[in-house]
Amino acid sequence: MIENIIHSDLFMLTATVALYSLGGALFRRTHFILLHPVLLTFVAMIGILNLCGIEYTEYKQATSILDFALGLSVVALGYLMYEQMEQIKGNLMPVAISTLVGCITGILSVVYIASAFGAEREIVTSLAPKSVTVPIAVAVIEPLGGIISITSVVVFCVGIFGSLFGEWILKIARVKDPMALGFALGSASHGVGTARAIEIGAVEGALSGLAMALMGLTTALLLPLIERYLY
Repeated sequence: MIENIIHSDLFMLTATVALYSLGGALFRRTHFILLHPVLLTFVAMIGILNLCGIEYTEYKQATSILDFALGLSVVALGYLMYEQMEQIKGNLMPVAISTLVGCITGILSVVYIASAFGAEREIVTSLAPKSVTVPIAVAVIEPLGGIISITSVVVFCVGIFGSLFGEWILKIARVKDPMALGFALGSASHGVGTARAIEIGAVEGALSGLAMALMGLTTALLLPLIERYLY
């Protein structure tokens, strides 16, 4: 009886949502890094799945409705961008240049740092798309011979780091413009950073969503070329 409940879709979906809600409430009260809702849910669900003997494929199928909800959130980002369209239209050139420079800098920095520490090419390739969302990162590195599990974890950690410290780092750098702040969060820490940008303001959220999309597209185009000719 208990085993049937544990392996039910309702249990896994409820546990995921409950942990995220708990993490959100605790993080708002304490601002303790380890209680970030995404990090807390991620770690806790790994423990629960291992403890209960639940396969990841079973869990993924049970929580597929969350993937559907994620798609709706992308539509919401599109609406935010539509509301800020006039500001975006007047800054197309800075946006394009920032995307290109940010993409190349993001890739080359991790490539050279990892290579300096003696990382093998397979590891370097896995780390390179650290600033884009997991689906894009995985799709890019898989044909290049990267390790999907490493890429997934690195992208997750980068997103959490950007969400927690991105705004603080930008303030130290004296970045005050809402568009620049939002674009920086989205380009450096993809979806998790965009979630934080939306909390800051509508302009920041809109530019962060735009940056996330453009960085994903640019990385998908440039990384195979960089991987082939540079390292």
